[in-house]
Amino acid sequence: MKWAYILRAIGVLMLCTGCTMLLPLGFAFYYHDGSQPALLLSLAIVVLVGGLLALSKPARTEFIGHREGMAIVTLGWVGVGLLGALPFYFGGTFTSFGDCVFESISGFTTTGASVLTDIESVPPGLLMWRSLTHWLGGMGIIVLSLAILPFLGVGGMQLYKAEVPSPMPDKLKPRIRDTAMILWKVYVMFSGIETVLLLFGGMDLFDALCHTFGTMATGGFSTKNLSVAYYQSAYIDVVITVFMLIAGVNFTLHYLALTGRPSALWRDPEWRFFAGLVVIFTLLCSVSVYGERYPSFLQALRFSAFQVASIITTTGFATADYELWAPLPQAILLFCMFIGASAGSTGGGMKCLRIMLLLKHSHQELYRLIHPHAVTRVRFGVNLVSNEVMSGVWGFFVLYLGLFTISSLLLAAVGVDVVTAFSAVAAAIGNIGPGLGAVGPTDNYAHLPMVAKAILTFCMLLGRLEIYTVIVLLVPEYWRR
Repeated sequence: MKWAYILRAIGVLMLCTGCTMLLPLGFAFYYHDGSQPALLLSLAIVVLVGGLLALSKPARTEFIGHREGMAIVTLGWVGVGLLGALPFYFGGTFTSFGDCVFESISGFTTTGASVLTDIESVPPGLLMWRSLTHWLGGMGIIVLSLAILPFLGVGGMQLYKAEVPSPMPDKLKPRIRDTAMILWKVYVMFSGIETVLLLFGGMDLFDALCHTFGTMATGGFSTKNLSVAYYQSAYIDVVITVFMLIAGVNFTLHYLALTGRPSALWRDPEWRFFAGLVVIFTLLCSVSVYGERYPSFLQALRFSAFQVASIITTTGFATADYELWAPLPQAILLFCMFIGASAGSTGGGMKCLRIMLLLKHSHQELYRLIHPHAVTRVRFGVNLVSNEVMSGVWGFFVLYLGLFTISSLLLAAVGVDVVTAFSAVAAAIGNIGPGLGAVGPTDNYAHLPMVAKAILTFCMLLGRLEIYTVIVLLVPEYWRR
Protein backbone atom coordinates (compact mmCIF):
# COMPACT_ATOMS: atom_id res chain seq x y z
CA MET A 1 0.00 0.00 0.00
CA LYS A 2 1.43 3.36 -1.05
CA TRP A 3 0.44 5.19 2.13
CA ALA A 4 2.21 8.42 1.22
CA TYR A 5 0.01 8.75 -1.87
CA ILE A 6 -3.10 7.79 0.08
CA LEU A 7 -2.48 10.31 2.87
CA ARG A 8 -1.59 13.04 0.40
CA ALA A 9 -4.77 12.51 -1.60
CA ILE A 10 -6.91 12.51 1.56
CA GLY A 11 -5.17 15.70 2.65
CA VAL A 12 -6.13 17.38 -0.63
CA LEU A 13 -9.76 16.33 -0.11
CA MET A 14 -9.72 17.85 3.36
CA LEU A 15 -8.18 21.08 2.10
CA CYS A 16 -10.88 21.35 -0.55
CA THR A 17 -13.54 20.73 2.11
CA GLY A 18 -12.03 23.35 4.40
CA CYS A 19 -12.06 25.99 1.66
CA THR A 20 -15.79 25.42 1.08
CA MET A 21 -16.46 26.39 4.71
CA LEU A 22 -15.92 30.00 3.62
CA LEU A 23 -19.43 30.05 2.09
CA PRO A 24 -21.33 29.21 5.32
CA LEU A 25 -18.92 31.47 7.19
CA GLY A 26 -19.98 34.35 4.93
CA PHE A 27 -23.66 33.71 5.71
CA ALA A 28 -22.84 33.46 9.42
CA PHE A 29 -21.26 36.93 9.36
CA TYR A 30 -24.14 38.30 7.25
CA TYR A 31 -26.80 37.08 9.68
CA HIS A 32 -24.65 37.66 12.81
CA ASP A 33 -26.00 34.32 14.03
CA GLY A 34 -23.23 33.49 16.49
CA SER A 35 -21.89 30.50 14.57
CA GLN A 36 -18.82 32.37 13.31
CA PRO A 37 -16.42 31.07 16.03
CA ALA A 38 -17.51 27.47 15.46
CA LEU A 39 -17.00 27.73 11.70
CA LEU A 40 -13.67 29.58 12.02
CA LEU A 41 -12.29 27.01 14.47
CA SER A 42 -13.51 24.14 12.30
CA LEU A 43 -12.00 25.75 9.20
CA ALA A 44 -8.64 26.12 10.95
CA ILE A 45 -8.60 22.49 12.13
CA VAL A 46 -9.66 21.06 8.76
CA VAL A 47 -7.07 23.11 6.86
CA LEU A 48 -4.36 22.22 9.39
CA VAL A 49 -5.06 18.48 9.30
CA GLY A 50 -5.52 18.50 5.53
CA GLY A 51 -2.37 20.54 5.02
CA LEU A 52 -0.23 18.21 7.15
CA LEU A 53 -1.52 15.16 5.28
CA ALA A 54 -1.05 16.86 1.91
CA LEU A 55 2.63 17.35 2.75
CA SER A 56 3.19 13.58 2.69
CA LYS A 57 5.97 13.15 0.15
CA PRO A 58 6.11 9.89 -1.83
CA ALA A 59 9.60 8.39 -2.09
CA ARG A 60 9.30 8.13 -5.86
CA THR A 61 6.81 8.93 -8.58
CA GLU A 62 4.47 6.05 -9.40
CA PHE A 63 0.80 5.61 -10.19
CA ILE A 64 -1.63 4.25 -7.68
CA GLY A 65 -3.54 1.01 -8.23
CA HIS A 66 -7.10 -0.03 -7.51
CA ARG A 67 -6.22 -0.94 -3.89
CA GLU A 68 -5.01 2.57 -3.17
CA GLY A 69 -7.96 4.06 -5.05
CA MET A 70 -10.48 2.26 -2.87
CA ALA A 71 -8.58 3.22 0.29
CA ILE A 72 -8.52 6.88 -0.72
CA VAL A 73 -12.24 6.91 -1.46
CA THR A 74 -13.38 5.15 1.72
CA LEU A 75 -10.89 6.67 4.17
CA GLY A 76 -11.28 10.08 2.54
CA TRP A 77 -15.06 9.97 2.90
CA VAL A 78 -14.77 8.89 6.54
CA GLY A 79 -12.16 11.54 7.30
CA VAL A 80 -14.11 14.34 5.65
CA GLY A 81 -17.27 13.16 7.43
CA LEU A 82 -15.55 13.30 10.82
CA LEU A 83 -14.07 16.75 10.22
CA GLY A 84 -17.36 17.94 8.75
CA ALA A 85 -18.96 17.24 12.13
CA LEU A 86 -16.81 19.87 13.86
CA PRO A 87 -19.02 22.91 13.06
CA PHE A 88 -22.04 21.15 14.60
CA TYR A 89 -20.02 20.16 17.67
CA PHE A 90 -18.37 23.56 18.29
CA GLY A 91 -21.64 25.33 17.49
CA GLY A 92 -23.50 23.35 20.16
CA THR A 93 -26.02 21.94 17.66
CA PHE A 94 -25.82 18.56 19.40
CA THR A 95 -24.57 17.53 22.83
CA SER A 96 -23.15 14.27 21.49
CA PHE A 97 -20.29 14.14 19.00
CA GLY A 98 -21.85 10.91 17.70
CA ASP A 99 -24.92 12.90 16.60
CA CYS A 100 -22.65 15.45 14.93
CA VAL A 101 -20.93 12.67 12.96
CA PHE A 102 -24.31 11.16 12.02
CA GLU A 103 -25.51 14.51 10.63
CA SER A 104 -22.24 15.12 8.80
CA ILE A 105 -22.02 11.64 7.23
CA SER A 106 -25.71 11.90 6.33
CA GLY A 107 -24.89 15.13 4.52
CA PHE A 108 -21.78 14.01 2.64
CA THR A 109 -23.41 10.72 1.62
CA THR A 110 -26.48 12.72 0.46
CA THR A 111 -28.73 10.61 2.66
CA GLY A 112 -30.63 13.41 4.39
CA ALA A 113 -31.41 11.42 7.55
CA SER A 114 -31.37 13.97 10.36
CA VAL A 115 -31.13 13.93 14.14
CA LEU A 116 -32.19 17.59 14.36
CA THR A 117 -35.45 18.02 16.24
CA ASP A 118 -35.84 21.74 15.53
CA ILE A 119 -34.14 22.70 12.29
CA GLU A 120 -35.29 26.31 12.32
CA SER A 121 -33.57 27.00 15.66
CA VAL A 122 -30.14 26.23 14.17
CA PRO A 123 -28.07 29.30 13.06
CA PRO A 124 -28.14 29.94 9.29
CA GLY A 125 -24.37 29.51 8.99
CA LEU A 126 -24.55 25.95 10.31
CA LEU A 127 -27.63 25.17 8.18
CA MET A 128 -25.74 26.38 5.12
CA TRP A 129 -22.82 24.09 6.02
CA ARG A 130 -25.29 21.23 6.56
CA SER A 131 -26.75 21.70 3.06
CA LEU A 132 -23.35 22.33 1.49
CA THR A 133 -22.15 18.90 2.65
CA HIS A 134 -24.90 17.51 0.41
CA TRP A 135 -23.76 19.43 -2.62
CA LEU A 136 -20.12 18.43 -2.15
CA GLY A 137 -20.99 14.79 -1.64
CA GLY A 138 -23.45 14.74 -4.51
CA MET A 139 -21.09 14.89 -7.45
CA GLY A 140 -18.36 13.66 -5.15
CA ILE A 141 -15.41 15.19 -3.40
CA ILE A 142 -13.38 12.52 -5.16
CA VAL A 143 -14.55 13.64 -8.61
CA LEU A 144 -13.70 17.24 -7.66
CA SER A 145 -10.23 16.13 -6.62
CA LEU A 146 -9.64 14.35 -9.93
CA ALA A 147 -8.99 17.76 -11.45
CA ILE A 148 -6.25 18.35 -8.86
CA LEU A 149 -4.68 14.99 -8.06
CA PRO A 150 -2.94 14.55 -11.46
CA PHE A 151 -0.75 17.53 -10.54
CA LEU A 152 0.32 15.59 -7.43
CA GLY A 153 1.35 12.54 -9.43
CA VAL A 154 -1.69 10.55 -8.34
CA GLY A 155 -3.62 8.67 -11.04
CA GLY A 156 -7.31 9.34 -11.47
CA MET A 157 -9.05 6.43 -13.19
CA GLN A 158 -8.79 4.19 -10.14
CA LEU A 159 -10.54 6.83 -8.04
CA TYR A 160 -13.17 7.37 -10.71
CA LYS A 161 -14.00 3.66 -10.86
CA ALA A 162 -14.14 3.45 -7.07
CA GLU A 163 -16.40 6.45 -6.56
CA VAL A 164 -18.65 6.94 -9.60
CA PRO A 165 -21.89 5.03 -8.87
CA SER A 166 -22.02 2.83 -11.95
CA PRO A 167 -20.91 -0.68 -12.84
CA MET A 168 -19.78 0.68 -16.21
CA PRO A 169 -18.35 4.20 -15.71
CA ASP A 170 -18.29 6.44 -18.78
CA LYS A 171 -15.33 8.58 -19.72
CA LEU A 172 -16.36 11.66 -21.68
CA LYS A 173 -12.74 12.62 -22.37
CA PRO A 174 -9.51 10.63 -22.67
CA ARG A 175 -8.14 12.42 -19.60
CA ILE A 176 -10.09 11.68 -16.43
CA ARG A 177 -9.45 15.19 -15.10
CA ASP A 178 -11.26 16.64 -18.12
CA THR A 179 -14.19 14.28 -17.52
CA ALA A 180 -14.39 15.40 -13.89
CA MET A 181 -14.38 19.07 -14.88
CA ILE A 182 -17.15 18.51 -17.45
CA LEU A 183 -19.36 16.75 -14.88
CA TRP A 184 -18.82 19.52 -12.37
CA LYS A 185 -19.63 22.23 -14.91
CA VAL A 186 -22.93 20.54 -15.73
CA TYR A 187 -23.63 20.12 -12.01
CA VAL A 188 -22.90 23.79 -11.27
CA MET A 189 -24.96 24.96 -14.26
CA PHE A 190 -28.09 23.08 -13.18
CA SER A 191 -27.57 24.25 -9.60
CA GLY A 192 -27.44 27.86 -10.74
CA ILE A 193 -30.60 27.52 -12.86
CA GLU A 194 -32.56 25.93 -10.02
CA THR A 195 -31.43 28.61 -7.56
CA VAL A 196 -32.69 31.37 -9.86
CA LEU A 197 -36.02 29.61 -10.40
CA LEU A 198 -36.52 29.17 -6.64
CA LEU A 199 -35.78 32.87 -6.15
CA PHE A 200 -38.61 33.62 -8.59
CA GLY A 201 -40.81 31.38 -6.44
CA GLY A 202 -40.41 33.61 -3.40
CA MET A 203 -37.49 31.99 -1.57
CA ASP A 204 -34.65 34.19 -0.34
CA LEU A 205 -31.10 33.45 -1.50
CA PHE A 206 -30.27 31.45 1.62
CA ASP A 207 -33.24 29.09 1.33
CA ALA A 208 -32.89 28.85 -2.46
CA LEU A 209 -29.25 27.78 -2.20
CA CYS A 210 -29.89 25.28 0.60
CA HIS A 211 -32.76 23.63 -1.24
CA THR A 212 -30.80 23.61 -4.50
CA PHE A 213 -27.91 21.87 -2.75
CA GLY A 214 -30.35 19.30 -1.36
CA THR A 215 -32.04 18.82 -4.74
CA MET A 216 -29.09 18.53 -7.12
CA ALA A 217 -27.24 16.25 -4.71
CA THR A 218 -30.45 14.23 -4.13
CA GLY A 219 -29.85 14.80 -0.42
CA GLY A 220 -33.00 16.32 1.04
CA PHE A 221 -31.80 18.54 3.89
CA SER A 222 -34.20 21.47 4.22
CA THR A 223 -34.03 24.65 6.26
CA LYS A 224 -37.59 24.14 7.50
CA ASN A 225 -39.07 21.66 9.96
CA LEU A 226 -41.84 20.84 7.47
CA SER A 227 -39.37 20.43 4.60
CA VAL A 228 -40.69 21.73 1.24
CA ALA A 229 -44.27 21.46 2.55
CA TYR A 230 -43.55 24.65 4.52
CA TYR A 231 -43.89 26.79 1.39
CA GLN A 232 -47.30 25.48 0.28
CA SER A 233 -46.37 26.46 -3.27
CA ALA A 234 -47.25 24.47 -6.37
CA TYR A 235 -44.59 26.41 -8.30
CA ILE A 236 -41.81 25.44 -5.88
CA ASP A 237 -43.04 21.84 -5.83
CA VAL A 238 -42.86 21.63 -9.63
CA VAL A 239 -39.41 23.24 -9.84
CA ILE A 240 -37.93 20.92 -7.21
CA THR A 241 -39.66 17.88 -8.76
CA VAL A 242 -38.15 18.64 -12.18
CA PHE A 243 -34.65 19.15 -10.79
CA MET A 244 -34.83 16.04 -8.61
CA LEU A 245 -35.53 14.06 -11.77
CA ILE A 246 -32.70 15.85 -13.57
CA ALA A 247 -30.33 14.94 -10.74
CA GLY A 248 -31.50 11.33 -10.95
CA VAL A 249 -30.35 10.97 -14.57
CA ASN A 250 -26.85 9.99 -15.67
CA PHE A 251 -24.91 13.27 -15.95
CA THR A 252 -23.12 11.95 -19.02
CA LEU A 253 -26.47 12.10 -20.84
CA HIS A 254 -26.99 15.69 -19.69
CA TYR A 255 -23.65 16.65 -21.16
CA LEU A 256 -24.46 14.96 -24.46
CA ALA A 257 -27.87 16.66 -24.59
CA LEU A 258 -26.37 20.06 -23.82
CA THR A 259 -23.77 19.65 -26.55
CA GLY A 260 -26.30 19.12 -29.31
CA ARG A 261 -27.12 15.43 -28.90
CA PRO A 262 -30.49 15.42 -27.09
CA SER A 263 -31.45 12.15 -28.76
CA ALA A 264 -28.89 10.46 -26.49
CA LEU A 265 -31.49 10.58 -23.73
CA TRP A 266 -34.13 8.61 -25.62
CA ARG A 267 -31.59 6.19 -27.08
CA ASP A 268 -30.37 5.31 -23.59
CA PRO A 269 -32.25 2.21 -22.29
CA GLU A 270 -31.71 3.15 -18.66
CA TRP A 271 -33.21 6.61 -19.13
CA ARG A 272 -36.30 5.09 -20.76
CA PHE A 273 -36.60 2.57 -17.92
CA PHE A 274 -36.19 5.30 -15.27
CA ALA A 275 -38.66 7.66 -16.95
CA GLY A 276 -41.16 4.85 -17.42
CA LEU A 277 -41.03 3.89 -13.75
CA VAL A 278 -41.54 7.50 -12.67
CA VAL A 279 -44.59 7.91 -14.92
CA ILE A 280 -46.18 4.58 -13.95
CA PHE A 281 -45.57 4.99 -10.21
CA THR A 282 -46.80 8.60 -10.26
CA LEU A 283 -50.04 7.64 -12.01
CA LEU A 284 -50.64 4.69 -9.65
CA CYS A 285 -50.10 6.87 -6.58
CA SER A 286 -52.23 9.68 -8.01
CA VAL A 287 -55.17 7.38 -8.70
CA SER A 288 -54.82 5.81 -5.26
CA VAL A 289 -54.81 9.07 -3.26
CA TYR A 290 -57.30 10.93 -5.48
CA GLY A 291 -60.58 11.37 -3.66
CA GLU A 292 -59.32 9.80 -0.45
CA ARG A 293 -56.63 12.40 0.41
CA TYR A 294 -57.01 15.07 -2.31
CA PRO A 295 -60.30 16.32 -3.84
CA SER A 296 -58.63 17.34 -7.12
CA PHE A 297 -56.75 14.98 -9.43
CA LEU A 298 -54.26 17.75 -10.21
CA GLN A 299 -53.53 18.01 -6.48
CA ALA A 300 -53.13 14.26 -6.25
CA LEU A 301 -50.81 14.34 -9.28
CA ARG A 302 -48.77 17.20 -7.83
CA PHE A 303 -48.10 15.55 -4.47
CA SER A 304 -47.68 12.06 -5.92
CA ALA A 305 -45.19 13.22 -8.54
CA PHE A 306 -43.18 15.05 -5.92
CA GLN A 307 -42.98 12.09 -3.53
CA VAL A 308 -42.25 9.53 -6.25
CA ALA A 309 -39.48 11.75 -7.64
CA SER A 310 -38.18 12.42 -4.14
CA ILE A 311 -37.94 8.75 -3.16
CA ILE A 312 -36.85 7.13 -6.43
CA THR A 313 -34.07 9.71 -6.84
CA THR A 314 -33.27 9.17 -3.12
CA THR A 315 -33.64 12.89 -2.37
CA GLY A 316 -36.00 12.61 0.61
CA PHE A 317 -37.79 15.97 0.47
CA ALA A 318 -41.41 15.85 1.60
CA THR A 319 -44.54 17.82 0.77
CA ALA A 320 -46.95 15.29 2.30
CA ASP A 321 -47.05 12.74 5.09
CA TYR A 322 -47.21 9.66 2.87
CA GLU A 323 -47.70 7.44 5.92
CA LEU A 324 -51.31 8.67 5.86
CA TRP A 325 -51.74 7.49 2.27
CA ALA A 326 -53.31 4.17 1.27
CA PRO A 327 -51.18 0.99 1.48
CA LEU A 328 -50.53 0.83 -2.29
CA PRO A 329 -48.70 4.17 -2.64
CA GLN A 330 -46.75 3.43 0.55
CA ALA A 331 -45.67 0.09 -0.93
CA ILE A 332 -44.70 1.82 -4.19
CA LEU A 333 -42.54 4.33 -2.33
CA LEU A 334 -40.90 1.54 -0.34
CA PHE A 335 -40.18 -0.24 -3.63
CA CYS A 336 -38.67 2.98 -4.99
CA MET A 337 -36.24 3.02 -2.05
CA PHE A 338 -34.59 -0.13 -3.34
CA ILE A 339 -34.59 0.80 -7.04
CA GLY A 340 -32.92 4.19 -6.75
CA ALA A 341 -31.93 6.54 -9.56
CA SER A 342 -29.82 6.09 -12.68
CA ALA A 343 -26.19 5.05 -12.68
CA GLY A 344 -23.91 8.06 -13.07
CA SER A 345 -26.39 10.33 -11.27
CA THR A 346 -26.10 11.81 -7.79
CA GLY A 347 -28.82 9.43 -6.53
CA GLY A 348 -28.41 6.30 -4.46
CA GLY A 349 -30.15 2.93 -4.27
CA MET A 350 -29.29 -0.14 -6.35
CA LYS A 351 -29.62 1.94 -9.55
CA CYS A 352 -31.92 1.32 -12.50
CA LEU A 353 -29.05 0.00 -14.61
CA ARG A 354 -28.41 -2.87 -12.21
CA ILE A 355 -32.12 -3.67 -11.95
CA MET A 356 -32.33 -3.80 -15.75
CA LEU A 357 -29.31 -6.09 -16.05
CA LEU A 358 -30.68 -8.42 -13.38
CA LEU A 359 -34.03 -8.62 -15.17
CA LYS A 360 -32.36 -9.22 -18.53
CA HIS A 361 -30.14 -11.92 -17.08
CA SER A 362 -33.13 -13.63 -15.42
CA HIS A 363 -34.97 -13.56 -18.75
CA GLN A 364 -31.91 -15.03 -20.42
CA GLU A 365 -31.88 -17.94 -17.98
CA LEU A 366 -35.56 -18.64 -18.65
CA TYR A 367 -34.87 -18.55 -22.39
CA ARG A 368 -32.07 -21.08 -21.93
CA LEU A 369 -34.45 -23.45 -20.16
CA ILE A 370 -36.70 -23.37 -23.21
CA HIS A 371 -33.81 -23.43 -25.73
CA PRO A 372 -30.95 -25.24 -23.95
CA HIS A 373 -28.65 -25.18 -26.99
CA ALA A 374 -29.07 -21.47 -27.72
CA VAL A 375 -26.06 -19.16 -27.34
CA THR A 376 -27.24 -15.89 -25.86
CA ARG A 377 -25.66 -12.87 -24.22
CA VAL A 378 -27.11 -10.08 -22.12
CA ARG A 379 -27.32 -6.84 -24.08
CA PHE A 380 -27.59 -3.28 -22.84
CA GLY A 381 -28.88 -1.32 -25.80
CA VAL A 382 -26.63 -2.34 -28.69
CA ASN A 383 -23.75 -3.33 -26.42
CA LEU A 384 -22.98 -6.80 -25.11
CA VAL A 385 -22.58 -6.98 -21.33
CA SER A 386 -19.50 -8.91 -20.27
CA ASN A 387 -19.65 -11.78 -17.81
CA GLU A 388 -17.39 -9.76 -15.53
CA VAL A 389 -19.94 -6.94 -15.30
CA MET A 390 -22.83 -9.37 -14.74
CA SER A 391 -20.87 -11.13 -12.02
CA GLY A 392 -20.25 -7.78 -10.33
CA VAL A 393 -23.93 -6.84 -10.56
CA TRP A 394 -25.07 -10.13 -9.00
CA GLY A 395 -22.42 -9.79 -6.30
CA PHE A 396 -23.59 -6.27 -5.55
CA PHE A 397 -27.22 -7.42 -5.39
CA VAL A 398 -26.43 -10.23 -2.94
CA LEU A 399 -24.28 -7.97 -0.77
CA TYR A 400 -26.94 -5.23 -0.81
CA LEU A 401 -29.72 -7.56 0.35
CA GLY A 402 -27.45 -9.37 2.81
CA LEU A 403 -26.22 -6.18 4.46
CA PHE A 404 -29.77 -4.80 4.48
CA THR A 405 -31.00 -7.92 6.30
CA ILE A 406 -28.14 -8.03 8.82
CA SER A 407 -28.39 -4.30 9.60
CA SER A 408 -32.18 -4.50 10.01
CA LEU A 409 -31.82 -7.41 12.43
CA LEU A 410 -29.16 -5.51 14.40
CA LEU A 411 -31.49 -2.52 14.73
CA ALA A 412 -34.29 -4.80 15.90
CA ALA A 413 -31.87 -6.35 18.40
CA VAL A 414 -31.27 -2.96 20.07
CA GLY A 415 -35.00 -2.36 20.51
CA VAL A 416 -36.11 -0.64 17.29
CA ASP A 417 -39.53 -1.84 16.08
CA VAL A 418 -39.57 -3.96 12.93
CA VAL A 419 -41.15 -1.45 10.53
CA THR A 420 -38.82 1.33 11.65
CA ALA A 421 -35.77 -0.95 11.60
CA PHE A 422 -36.33 -2.24 8.07
CA SER A 423 -37.32 1.12 6.59
CA ALA A 424 -34.51 3.00 8.39
CA VAL A 425 -31.90 0.63 6.97
CA ALA A 426 -33.50 0.83 3.50
CA ALA A 427 -33.44 4.63 3.74
CA ALA A 428 -29.83 4.69 4.99
CA ILE A 429 -28.24 2.20 2.61
CA GLY A 430 -30.26 3.70 -0.26
CA ASN A 431 -29.20 7.24 0.82
CA ILE A 432 -32.83 8.38 0.96
CA GLY A 433 -33.40 9.84 4.44
CA PRO A 434 -37.03 9.44 5.50
CA GLY A 435 -38.48 5.96 5.84
CA LEU A 436 -41.60 4.57 7.50
CA GLY A 437 -42.67 4.06 11.08
CA ALA A 438 -40.80 6.19 13.63
CA VAL A 439 -38.48 7.60 10.91
CA GLY A 440 -41.24 8.70 8.52
CA PRO A 441 -41.41 12.01 6.61
CA THR A 442 -42.60 13.94 9.69
CA ASP A 443 -40.13 12.27 12.08
CA ASN A 444 -36.36 12.09 12.48
CA TYR A 445 -33.64 9.77 13.78
CA ALA A 446 -32.90 11.59 17.05
CA HIS A 447 -34.80 9.12 19.24
CA LEU A 448 -32.87 6.06 18.07
CA PRO A 449 -30.21 4.51 20.36
CA MET A 450 -26.63 5.56 19.62
CA VAL A 451 -25.77 2.00 18.56
CA ALA A 452 -28.56 2.14 15.97
CA LYS A 453 -27.25 5.50 14.71
CA ALA A 454 -23.76 4.01 14.36
CA ILE A 455 -25.13 1.10 12.31
CA LEU A 456 -27.08 3.48 10.09
CA THR A 457 -24.02 5.71 9.65
CA PHE A 458 -22.11 2.70 8.35
CA CYS A 459 -25.04 1.87 6.05
CA MET A 460 -24.96 5.40 4.63
CA LEU A 461 -21.29 5.00 3.72
CA LEU A 462 -21.99 1.57 2.21
CA GLY A 463 -24.74 3.01 0.02
CA ARG A 464 -22.88 6.10 -1.11
CA LEU A 465 -19.67 4.25 -1.97
CA GLU A 466 -21.43 1.36 -3.69
CA ILE A 467 -20.75 -1.26 -0.99
CA TYR A 468 -17.74 -2.92 -2.68
CA THR A 469 -15.44 0.03 -2.01
CA VAL A 470 -16.11 -0.14 1.73
CA ILE A 471 -16.50 -3.88 2.26
CA VAL A 472 -13.28 -4.74 0.41
CA LEU A 473 -11.30 -2.92 3.10
CA LEU A 474 -12.67 -5.40 5.65
CA VAL A 475 -11.43 -8.43 3.69
CA PRO A 476 -8.09 -9.76 5.05
CA GLU A 477 -6.79 -10.54 1.55
CA TYR A 478 -6.99 -6.83 0.69
CA TRP A 479 -4.16 -6.04 3.14
CA ARG A 480 -1.89 -8.87 2.05
CA ARG A 481 0.80 -8.43 -0.57
